[in-house]
Amino acid sequence: MRDIFDAELQQLGDDLVTLASRVERAITDAGVALLTADLALAEQVIAGDLEIDELERDLDERCVLLLAQQAPVATDLRIVVSALRMSASLERMGDLARHIAQVARGRYPRHAVPHSLSGAFAEMHDAAVRVARRLTTLLSNRDLAIAESIEQDDDLLDELHEDSFTALLGGSWTGSTQETVDVTLLGRYYERFGDHGVSVARRVVYLVTGAVSEEIPAS
Repeated sequence: MRDIFDAELQQLGDDLVTLASRVERAITDAGVALLTADLALAEQVIAGDLEIDELERDLDERCVLLLAQQAPVATDLRIVVSALRMSASLERMGDLARHIAQVARGRYPRHAVPHSLSGAFAEMHDAAVRVARRLTTLLSNRDLAIAESIEQDDDLLDELHEDSFTALLGGSWTGSTQETVDVTLLGRYYERFGDHGVSVARRVVYLVTGAVSEEIPAS
């Protein structure tokens, strides 16, 4: 019985890696669609979010079954509960990638991001992709140095989000009402993407060390 339970726990870990890799692809493609006004790629991200949702539901159902059937305690309980929380954060990251793609689709054939802010959003895209890529790796090998680098990229996303908001409030901003709304929402999506990435990273740190970090609230 213990061998079967250990195999089920290993499968949870493997499924989290699969979920993270889907999120990595989603945020990569969503950012490219946004920056290049690629309608087909945006549509692909939006459709692909259903797969992320399905993976999350399947993982959560198996976690609940393990809790009900195995009544895990100590480290085992920590693994199952952490898997539930991490899958929720990863699913939300997929939603945020979909939101970015939806903005890109809604403005096609125009670019949603004004030229004056394209550099800042290109940096946001790069930082978000690094967060997602590092999460996939972190869930595979639990290297705590990678968790720290995710925190650093989240700090950068916070700074870039603040810079974009400052640009909107500056006297030189000449964007339309729609551009103002789009930039505000997009900056928020990227900022929250980083926050959820940090939440997952801190949960991995907790699994490895048993130390509890102050969690970033997720919305």
